Amino acid sequence: MEKELIEKRVKNILEQVRPYLQQDGGDVNFVELTDDMTVLVELTGACGSCPYSTMTLKNGIESVMKKSIPEIKAVEQVRDDSVTE
Repeated sequence: MEKELIEKRVKNILEQVRPYLQQDGGDVNFVELTDDMTVLVELTGACGSCPYSTMTLKNGIESVMKKSIPEIKAVEQVRDDSVTE
C-alpha cells in the first residue's frame, strides 16, 4: 500500500479518536508517518501533560491504528521541548 494512502487513513483514524481526547481537554496532532511505518503524533492540551498519556497513546490510539491499518508498526509521541509555557 502506498505511503500516501496509509497516511490519509492514519489522519482519518486520528479524526475519529480526537473527540474522545477533547472530552478530557486534550487533543492529538499528526506529525509524520516514517518510512518504517511508525506514526509520530503530538499530544496536546491535557493529554500533553497527563501522566496517563502513554497509556492513552498505546492502549487507545495505537491499538485502534494497528487494528485498522495492519501495516502500522507503532504510534510514538513526539514532544516539542522548545516550547515553554
